[in-house]
Amino acid sequence: MTGATITQSFIRKRGKALIGHSPVRTQLTWCQKEGVPRAIITHCGSEIVTGKERKISEFIAVMGNQRGVDARLAYDGMKLTL
Repeated sequence: MTGATITQSFIRKRGKALIGHSPVRTQLTWCQKEGVPRAIITHCGSEIVTGKERKISEFIAVMGNQRGVDARLAYDGMKLTL
């Protein structure tokens, strides 16, 4: 998932086209609706990159838990078993 922003929309209009990224909160809701059990947040924007990692990770985990999704921030060197 794209982590450009956590709660604010980054969608904008260029001409007639919508471009940008939906916030993590919205994407987690989509995961909930589609039954996606796990989300790894990548491609993080400045809101995440310049923030306090522990606090943001906890906030994202809580938002995920509220939707039944195991949500985590990716980090350099992270390994996943699929």
